[in-house]
Amino acid sequence: MNVRQPERSIRFRRTVRPGDAPRIRQLTKATGFFNLEETALAAELVDERLERGVKSGYHFILADRGPKLVGYACFGPIPCTLSSFDLYWIVVHPSEQGRGLGRLLLHQVEASAVGRGALRLYADTSSRAQYAPTRRFYESVGFTAAAVFQDFYAEEDDKVVYAKTLSPVQGREAA
Repeated sequence: MNVRQPERSIRFRRTVRPGDAPRIRQLTKATGFFNLEETALAAELVDERLERGVKSGYHFILADRGPKLVGYACFGPIPCTLSSFDLYWIVVHPSEQGRGLGRLLLHQVEASAVGRGALRLYADTSSRAQYAPTRRFYESVGFTAAAVFQDFYAEEDDKVVYAKTLSPVQGREAA
């Protein structure tokens, strides 16, 4: 697979701003993967982070090209665990897909999570055919399918839970 690198004009940031919720809603909608409820939830997590800060448990990496949000990831510690984190969202605008931006976002998520004590990162996705590229992405970056919950989202729409063991080296790379 020939993957182009994202252009250097993309700026990454870890701080959400009040205007980010509608931008995230627009980005998730543009992918064609998420329904209205899911796009609303993605935006609500931004609001939660703005209201409660780090106590919200939601951390973000956002990728901007000028005024346009072209990708983002949301992740955080899983309650009642010592070192497990969830990758709640990783979304790349369709015009940026296949250029390595998803990998760059994930690399930053992993480094940030390790810096916060994570040893394992989990990501959930659907088993529907539409999500085959998502599953291939996770597998290509070192995740393995750890569990399948049959008919979780709907009949014949299983939840596939991916897991990845993280290395302390990834946290040092973030420094």
